[in-house]
Amino acid sequence: MEIISKIALPIFVLLIVFYGVKKKVNVYDTFLEGAKDGLITTFNIFPAIIAMIFAINIFLDSEVLLFIIKLLNPFIGGINLNVEIIPMAILRPISGTASLAIMNEIFQKFGPDSYIGMLSSILQGCTDTTIYVIALYFSSIKVTKIKHALWVGLFADFVGIMMAFILTNLFF
Repeated sequence: MEIISKIALPIFVLLIVFYGVKKKVNVYDTFLEGAKDGLITTFNIFPAIIAMIFAINIFLDSEVLLFIIKLLNPFIGGINLNVEIIPMAILRPISGTASLAIMNEIFQKFGPDSYIGMLSSILQGCTDTTIYVIALYFSSIKVTKIKHALWVGLFADFVGIMMAFILTNLFF
């Protein structure tokens, strides 16, 4: 299996090159054109990525997340929910990497087969990084009116979060 994984990509690239030659396409020029388009796209989305990283770091360093957890703590305690899942539920629409880091911490502390481990896994699958997607993809195609897409995306994330809690309670 290790050999297959090492040769799969070179074989795939060779197949593409042979197919291009068969179709009488200048493969090298087409590759350079695609690489140039990729660099242009990277250049166009770079400010949005930097702004998102900056905003996420400000959000995490401002301790607003701790304030939200303290605010929600009376409600969470009333329904026997573990507080460690709340930062993941809040950060998931903002940053996939931050939510993965929180999920990893949950796995290390409680184990992946625990209730909260299952909940964090389902939460990861039921939601999307809405704000990241809007910032990155909409800016790459120069869309500036994002109000409706943002609210629909955040509502879908809210429904996903609620469904993660419901599914985990039903099946685990």
